[in-house]
Order: sequence, then structure tokens, then C-alpha cells
Amino acid sequence: MIRIIAGNRKNRRVLSLPMSHHVKPISVRMRKSLFDILRPYITGSIFLDLYAGIGLVGLEALSRGSSKVVFVDNDKQCLDTIKKNLKNLELEESGVVVKGNILENLNWLSYYSQDGYDIVYMGPPYRDKDNNPLSYSLKTIQSVLKANLLSEYGIIISQHHIKEKFETPEELVKFRTEKYGDTLIDFFKPKKNV
Repeated sequence: MIRIIAGNRKNRRVLSLPMSHHVKPISVRMRKSLFDILRPYITGSIFLDLYAGIGLVGLEALSRGSSKVVFVDNDKQCLDTIKKNLKNLELEESGVVVKGNILENLNWLSYYSQDGYDIVYMGPPYRDKDNNPLSYSLKTIQSVLKANLLSEYGIIISQHHIKEKFETPEELVKFRTEKYGDTLIDFFKPKKNV
């Protein structure tokens, strides 16, 4: 059973999908660590949850004080589950659930936050249905930058498999990396804010 870890919805249950659906929610350990790091950034933030899955990261952000989360995924079952979770947690007013192909142009996401997003989190799938490795992180980061989705002091967080290597785009600085088994979480901010 999956639950919210902290905040005003602490210990409330989150609906998941069957194991056959190939959506692997972020572990409790990683989620706790991630939000310990994000503590100074969360309150009042506009949060973008890309490859949202069941919405666990965005729901945790809302519980901990984000003012709005935009959840994006391309899978109807995931989107339906996020909507149910928002309803069950009484967070419908603060969550926007959108179907979209994250690997294409992301300009349309500025519609949901004209001043940009304070936190952009991406947890793309590591493997396809045939177990072939995927490498979506760099392409997604570049799309976020191209669409100018970051707010003035916004940050980007990329969760990816340890074997997925990529160079930090020149507009960004990687200011932290955390390792959890075969997963890395990288934290980036624009060079102009260093």
C-alpha cells in the first residue's frame, strides 16, 4: 500500500496500478530524500510533474505545500489514476492533469503557468515494454529549456537509470546528485542563478 509520507495529507493512501502496467512508483526512501532536499523550494511553488505515472511525486508536493501541480503523462490509465488520487486526497483544486507527449514540443505547458514552473520533476521510464533501455532525460530537459518553462529561480530534477549518461546542457549547472541503487537523481539550475 502506498501512502503520502508527510505534510497535510500524511499517511493518506494513494491508488496505484497493477504491476502488469509497467509503472514503477518512486520508492519511499527516494521520495523522502527528494523532499528533504526540496524543503526550501516547496512552499507555494508551482510544480510540474513530467512522466507523472500515478502522480506520487506531485501529490507529495501538494501535501507538503506546493500551491499547484501540473501532472503530465501520455497514458490514459495513469491520468485516470491521478484524477482519482486528487479526488480521494481532496486536492482537485490544486492539481491539473494533462495528457501529452513529453518528447515533443512543450510550449503548450506555459498555458498552465504563465510565469513558469518553480520545480520541474521528470521521472521517465528506464525501459520499454520489451526491456530495452530508454534515454529520455536529456531530450526532456532540452524540451523544457526550449519551451522556457522555468520560473526565474526554477530548478529541474531528473530521475534516471545510472547507466543513462548525458552532459549537462550549457544553460544549466548540476548542483547536486543523489544515488539510490541503480537510480540517480540530478538537480539542475540555470547558470544565471549560480
